[in-house]
Amino acid sequence: MKILVIEDQQQLLDSIKKSLEKEDYLVETVTDYYDALERVFIYNYDCILLDIMLPNGSGIKLLKELKKEGKSGNVIIISAKDSLEDKLKGLELGADDYLTKPFHLAELNARVKAVLRRQILNGKDTIEIANIVLDIKERTFTVNNQNIQLNRKEFDIINYFLINKNRLVTKSALAEHVWGDNSDNADNFDFVYSQIKNLRKKLQLADAEIEIESIYGIGYKLVEK
Repeated sequence: MKILVIEDQQQLLDSIKKSLEKEDYLVETVTDYYDALERVFIYNYDCILLDIMLPNGSGIKLLKELKKEGKSGNVIIISAKDSLEDKLKGLELGADDYLTKPFHLAELNARVKAVLRRQILNGKDTIEIANIVLDIKERTFTVNNQNIQLNRKEFDIINYFLINKNRLVTKSALAEHVWGDNSDNADNFDFVYSQIKNLRKKLQLADAEIEIESIYGIGYKLVEK
């Protein structure tokens, strides 16, 4: 799962990033309005943490832009402004939650997990397809009730495929979602192919009733056998 944190207080930003990374999220950060605006229009995120008070612009203005693009539903506003008017304005613009500073990082983590469950898994912690179960909360993957050991990237890849079952997933979209900004500097997608190859082998050995099909020259698609 990929999260963008938009916060101009560097110490708080670092603390949030460290806390979320402990939960195995891929975390990207920006500190001002224009950088945030560019990032949200280029990339897609599973959750966005948005401060209202930003250099060069406001979080509310950014939220309005996100709403125009249909991307405001996975936003958690984090702000020192505790007025009812600000909360209502943020929620009316489509934000999923509003957390007032100061807050405990444990509470923030719980709110992020709740947003992800609502937005992606319809309130559940698991994805169940055919004979496989992926548990997002526990980060486990089972086939026929047998636990299959996956590394972090393999887990994130299968998670992304399962969310996008039967849909074409391009190599670039997969790389950007799992590896984040680092994928922009890659000359090719050999690192994606290597992880896919290992994941396919594990699925086959476990007799999983799903498979990852290659769409020549474009990407992949996860389907049931």
